[in-house]
Parts: sequence; structure tokens; C-alpha cells
Amino acid sequence: MERNNKNNSIAILGSTGSVGKQSIEIARLLNLKIDLLASSTSVDEIEKQAREFKPKYCVLTNEKSASDLKIRIVDLNTKVYSGEKNLLDVIEQSTADTAINAISGFAGLAPAISCAKSGKRIAMSNKEAIVIAYKFLKEEIKKHNAELIPVDSEHSAIFQCLQGRAKNDIKRIILTSSGGPFRGKNKAKLMGIKAKDALAHPTWKMGAKITVDSASLMNKGFEVIEAVRLFDVKPEQIKVVVHPQSIMHSAVEYNDNSVIAQMGAPDMRTCIQYAITYPNRMPSYANSLDFAKLGSLSFEDPDMNTFTLLPLAFYAIEKDGIIPTVLNASDEIAVKYFLEEKIKFTDIFDIVEDVVRNFRNIDSPTLEDILNADKEARALTEEKIKLFR
Repeated sequence: MERNNKNNSIAILGSTGSVGKQSIEIARLLNLKIDLLASSTSVDEIEKQAREFKPKYCVLTNEKSASDLKIRIVDLNTKVYSGEKNLLDVIEQSTADTAINAISGFAGLAPAISCAKSGKRIAMSNKEAIVIAYKFLKEEIKKHNAELIPVDSEHSAIFQCLQGRAKNDIKRIILTSSGGPFRGKNKAKLMGIKAKDALAHPTWKMGAKITVDSASLMNKGFEVIEAVRLFDVKPEQIKVVVHPQSIMHSAVEYNDNSVIAQMGAPDMRTCIQYAITYPNRMPSYANSLDFAKLGSLSFEDPDMNTFTLLPLAFYAIEKDGIIPTVLNASDEIAVKYFLEEKIKFTDIFDIVEDVVRNFRNIDSPTLEDILNADKEARALTEEKIKLFR
């Protein structure tokens, strides 16, 4: 259902991260009012944002950082709050038309639900909430006449390709992947990979966790689950294709074998802007494509024998229940230890697979079941990691 969204006021959750900063650029370009800025501990960055946009609310989930910010911007007419509980309350109080949820990881779930409860358009960058608890988020969206527009480049592309098309017309979704920095390497060559190597993504500028997930193809696995959830298709209708140039962001193949693709320069600001302005399109920061200079575009199958987290994601969504939650939780812990250089890059593959494949599933979980599975999977992953150190 299309909402009467004026898009003249936004909230940015995770405003000091990569997507958050790009959302600030879009607000500047479109001359949008920012009602709410939220972050965790980045006081210097959020102070700059607050001084430029003068929001009604700023929330820092870290109490010490919030106290510091309150002193720094005492001259502004901005209310400063601390803590996750206050963040949820402020989201519901905010009069912003659209909330950009750029909070990373499991922490983005509760804010997404609060956005839905307040009837906002959710420009959704946080894929974890969709992976683990989309059923419950969707219920709140429907109940409160909210709306969700995906911000991930692939899902934004699919969303655009599906405009005006019936679900029954879909044959399959073609989900593209850049292949990450280790495309073409086998598992033996991945053994000595360090965090700095995994963080050198060839195309996209992103946060540390999602960049490591892109290097392992775990992020693509999460996107498979996200596509199944968002577009109500079966896992076997998702085809992952490696496309190193990152020009075709994804495509939809219809029953008549016609393929409609969305293409453009690899720039997340395009996806953020479209989620805010939909169904309208506005001039953007993104470069126009020069097809003659692009030359050829290449496509290949992903190496699922080396990058085993991608087939593990297909396993997780086929099992469904709490298994996608377990996949996300275990990966968050394993990547954290890798970034701290306490385990090897290839250990992520082995640890997460061990946890996921041996976890007892619950077919129709409650939200409490999901929260409990998240905690249990994190603890179990911590125990497994001890064996690898």
C-alpha cells in the first residue's frame, strides 16, 4: 500500500556509521529536516550533525557519551537522551515521516519494531531484523499502517524491478554479488587472511562487520534470506550470481523468461534516496553510467565449496524457525573475534557452520524463542571459539 508520505522530516538511526553518514548527505541534498539522530558512542560526529541539522532529539545509547553530548550542545534546542529504552521511546515520539534504520546487527531489531509501531516509513538498511524476526516486524507494519522500503542495493534493485508486477509472474530473483576481495581464492589461500585484508572491499565502502561478511559471502547469504522474506519467494527461486563490476545490482526473471534488471553506479546514496522519496525519483549524487566506457560486464557462479557460509544460509532459510537467528548470532560473535585477531578468517566458516547445523530448531518460534535462541547461539559460539584459540 502506498502511503501519503511527505518525506519532509526524517530520523537517522545509526547516523555516525557508513549508511548513516550517507543519509546525512541525502538530507543535505534534498533539504530535509532531521527530527532524530541516534548513535552509540560517536560524540564528535553526532555533535557536528546536530549543529548542522538541529534535530529535536539526539540519542546516544552509551550513557557517558550522551552526558558528554548534552554538555556540548547545551546551546541548541535539542533534547539528548541515553540508553536503548529511551531510544525506543523517542522513536515513537518522533514526528519524522521516514526512519532510516542503519543500526548494525541484532541491535537494529527493537528500533525497527518501534518505527513500525509509530507508523513510519522504514528505510531499512538493517538486514538482521528481517533475517531473524521479519514475521513480527511485518505484523507491526500492517497493524500500524507503516511501510518498509529496502536500502540494501540488491533488495532496492529487486524492489524497483518488481514495481507493477504480480508475485505470481516471478520465475526467479537474480541476486548479484561483487565476489568480495577474495574471489577466485580457495580455502587454503584464505588461511592467512588478516582483518585488514578482509576490510579491503573492492567496490563498496561499508562498516567493518558487513565488510567481513561480504568477504566471506555471509552477507550474500543474509541477503538470500532477506529476499525470501521481503519478496515472499521460495529459496530455490533465488539465484546468486557473482558480478565483479557491481553495475547490475540485481534482477528479476519472469515466467516468460524476460529479465528486468536495475543498473547504476555502485553508490549506496542512490538506494537511500529512493527509499526516502519513493515513488518519486529525484536528481542524485550518483554518477551517470557511460556504457561505452564500461566495456563488458561479467557474471559467474559463486564458489560455494570455498565460501561455505553461502550454502549454509540456504540451509538456514530452508529450515527456517530459529535457525536464521542462530546463523546471525553465531556470525556476529565469530566476526567480532576475527576483527580482534583472535581467530582466523577460515575459523569463521567452521565455527558458524558447527553451531548452526547442530542447533535444535523450533519450527514456529515466538519472539521470546527468537531472543532466547540469539543468546544461546552467542554463548555456544563463544564456547566453540575457545577450541580454536
